[in-house]
Amino acid sequence: MKRITLVPHQLNFAEGMSELSSSPLVKNALGLTDEQTTVEGTRGFIEFILEQEKQGNQYSRCILNEDNQLIGVITLKDIDPIKKTCHIGTWIGHPYWGQGYNQLAKAEILYIAFTKLGLNYVFAGAKIDNLRSQKAQEKLPYIKLFVENDFPEEHQKLESQVNSKCILNVVEKETFLSWYRENGVLLRSNSPKKEYPY
Repeated sequence: MKRITLVPHQLNFAEGMSELSSSPLVKNALGLTDEQTTVEGTRGFIEFILEQEKQGNQYSRCILNEDNQLIGVITLKDIDPIKKTCHIGTWIGHPYWGQGYNQLAKAEILYIAFTKLGLNYVFAGAKIDNLRSQKAQEKLPYIKLFVENDFPEEHQKLESQVNSKCILNVVEKETFLSWYRENGVLLRSNSPKKEYPY
């Protein structure tokens, strides 16, 4: 049974995170440089994330699988407490692709976004040429696809950030929570009962 646990970032995750993000399939999809995926570059990323969390701009978690192995990162970024919006970003290490971890991680962090952070909209974008990311988002039963015209400012902001043409999708609070009420018990029954000291 596939399970995930979301845990805060720690500097001692840097080596494992560097190894996963150095894979060309992950590095190129994320637009990372060789320097950014080194252990030192990864430590800098973790320190940046921890500072952003203190400022309330991001909520980012490392994804552990059922064997307590680091398999990826999921982040709520550009959190706007006034508009009650944010953007979501996820990456999973290549050895763990296609096993359902992405869907499990998204369900958990979206539940946090809507029930603990008080957000109403979580945007999920993808570069036009990143078909894998687009297909992964299309599989989510609670997502609303191709909302570029409904949220032009968010779409423009995303394209400016990644310097590329993008599609924009959104997860709306009530749609997600309705889905979660029907499916969340099953998801949570798959979560490890063990508490992790992170």
